Amino acid sequence: MYIPNLYKNKNVEEINDFIQKNSSGILVNRVDGKPWATHIPLELDTNENGKQVLYGHISKENPQWQNFASDRPVLAIFSGPHSYISPSWYDHENVPTWNYTAEHIYGTIKII
Repeated sequence: MYIPNLYKNKNVEEINDFIQKNSSGILVNRVDGKPWATHIPLELDTNENGKQVLYGHISKENPQWQNFASDRPVLAIFSGPHSYISPSWYDHENVPTWNYTAEHIYGTIKII
């Protein structure tokens, strides 16, 4: 995801709070060579080693899980509030845009 430097948030506490408040995530990996995404609840927690992890569950009927491998990257996407920004709201000429909050978390899967 492209993030202009002005909008990058590196505050871990704020990021964690955002994920906890917007825990309906999208889990993305590859299935048969194509991107595959499933909307699932993902809970942020700390494991026994003190490492932050996301816990989630998908149905065994979903072919996505058969393509999980501990060495392959996955992406979890969390979306928050969003809205249209009209160019008429600026005090100068500008283009329309979309204002949104989101977190993209990259990692690997461990099936438990």
